[in-house]
Amino acid sequence: MAEGPLAGLLVVALEQAVAAPYCTSRLADAGARVIKIERLEGDFARGYDRAAQGGSSYFAWLNRGKESLVLDIKAPQDRRLLDALLEQADVFVQNLAPGAVGRLGLGAAELRARRPSLITCDISSYGVEGPYAERKGYDLLLQAETGLVSVTGTPQGAGRVGVSVCDIATGMYAYQGVLEAVIERGRTGLGQSLEVSLFDSIADWMTVPLLQAEASGVDPARLGLHHVSIAPYGAYACADGTEVLISIQNEREWVSFCAKVLGDPAVAPDPRFADNSARVANRPALNAIIAAVFGALPRAALIAVLDQADIAFGAVNSVLDLAGHPHLRRIAVETPDGPVSIVAPPLVRQGRAMSPGPVPGIGQHSADIRREFLG
Repeated sequence: MAEGPLAGLLVVALEQAVAAPYCTSRLADAGARVIKIERLEGDFARGYDRAAQGGSSYFAWLNRGKESLVLDIKAPQDRRLLDALLEQADVFVQNLAPGAVGRLGLGAAELRARRPSLITCDISSYGVEGPYAERKGYDLLLQAETGLVSVTGTPQGAGRVGVSVCDIATGMYAYQGVLEAVIERGRTGLGQSLEVSLFDSIADWMTVPLLQAEASGVDPARLGLHHVSIAPYGAYACADGTEVLISIQNEREWVSFCAKVLGDPAVAPDPRFADNSARVANRPALNAIIAAVFGALPRAALIAVLDQADIAFGAVNSVLDLAGHPHLRRIAVETPDGPVSIVAPPLVRQGRAMSPGPVPGIGQHSADIRREFLG
């Protein structure tokens, strides 16, 4: 993206996998120049799968608009180039193994002692301090460590969230932090040392179940496609074997749902269902009433009734259903393996069409960058 709110910002990224590349891909989308430093064999995420025209779907998603520079940062000449890059960089993002940047003399304190205007962002599994600071951690491991899997799944067993949510959340927080630091530097001229961990990112998202568990002394139940603290809020089978998920958020909607969808206004004031706490406590009886009504109608007919009653609902779709969804926006990204149609970024800038840069090949820009920064 040649233009954008971050045009002119130089980002150097010593990154791999998902969390850091997510952050820097959004910086690139906003117009920053992102130089991605890779090993000779490339970011290992290039080999995660072959779903994007024979290349990695992860890599195509998270590395558009970047320049690829292959370095052996332990080799003197390559280290000289890296130092030259960092002398001009506005932002340095890294997610190497625990302690690696410190051993290389690239720690935040050392870099910012030389250049106080530099913004550094260190992404790790558990943070830079504490008993687990040196421990490796990846997405599913952190889903388990934070208790996320314990509130995901069915009563029969825990489940992994089906996307790399720890990595994505961390990348989002890192992006947020970098933007905040850029804004503050505009006022003070000083950069910042930022730290974001996978553990902290998902622990933040776990605040509500944590508070609920501490208050009750009991871990939240796993309810599959039903909400643990709101009812009715869940999926119900239709006559044609499909499912529809409904959500009742307040008592006005509950009264309307009983009258217009269940066809029985007397259900609303029933003491078992008179407010949300009662409905949660009597969920089996409530679900039986709803299931009897929903199970008599095919999904299309039920959706028409819910729509008419202004009740919030969603079809329980598959990933292939998503591919044909009328609200799915996509963009075409050029990759070394050919054009790939990916999901468009959620942010829409009015009056500015999204024009993503291509995904680089391994070391595609190495020669040009060497000439530019070393002469």
